Amino acid sequence: MEFKTEIKPKNKLLEVDFKEIWRYRDLFTMFVKRDIITSYKQTILGPLWFFIQPAITTLMYMIVFGRIAKIPTDGLPGPMFYLAGITIWQYFSTCITSTSSTFIANQGIFGKVYFPRIIVPLSTVTSNLIRLLIQLSLFIIVYIYYIVIGVHVAPNWYIFIFPILIIMLAGLSLGFGIIISSMTTKYRDLTLLFGFIVQLWMYATPIIYPLSTMPADKQWIMALNPITSIIEAFKYGTMGVGTFSWEMLGYSFGFMVVLLSIGVVVFNKVQRSFMDTV
Repeated sequence: MEFKTEIKPKNKLLEVDFKEIWRYRDLFTMFVKRDIITSYKQTILGPLWFFIQPAITTLMYMIVFGRIAKIPTDGLPGPMFYLAGITIWQYFSTCITSTSSTFIANQGIFGKVYFPRIIVPLSTVTSNLIRLLIQLSLFIIVYIYYIVIGVHVAPNWYIFIFPILIIMLAGLSLGFGIIISSMTTKYRDLTLLFGFIVQLWMYATPIIYPLSTMPADKQWIMALNPITSIIEAFKYGTMGVGTFSWEMLGYSFGFMVVLLSIGVVVFNKVQRSFMDTV
């Protein structure tokens, strides 16, 4: 009898078998479709929630932080300023929350059949890209509206690095997510704790306020947050406001590379025996 497929454990922890992932591309596509369809399968409004959520969040920010707290928006209309940050942040937070439950949410599948486990968090990051594109269309509509009525914005060539910013967001959310998912196989409390941390994390990111409102000598503290430079770069490229820095982006990119490396090591180590502890 000749065996065509051999399943064996990985010898290196810092290893991602891209050839194997490609062989399971049909399964990857299925997971992507599953994530999209099941999100709003039994809802009345369905995919419209992709628009409703950022729209309601923007309205709330305009009332609470714009009207009541009177936090400046770099001279931009509130809807445009808030949507720019909300769109980017929601992609990151949704990806990181979903991937952080990879092992627990899929333990039934993992225990029955073999496939590269990394496909699940990768499919989550990919499926959320579709949500991001839909929500970006809302931002573009608002963006065009304000341009038509005469609001001055100054888009520039930095807008073309947007795909790189998305790759960085995806990498950061994937890195954090797979690390947390690996740790929650033993410590379930981390799921609740991390959800709380993500909520607080948003306020440490320049979404409801511009980075320029902070004293120049204190901005480096905010820059330690790897998401800060990404959101500021997006605002600067699309609207000409914000703080753009190649050094800050370089730090975020380096942070992502190190985080992903650690995440892959931890993920590969845990997936070998997680069924004994999950």
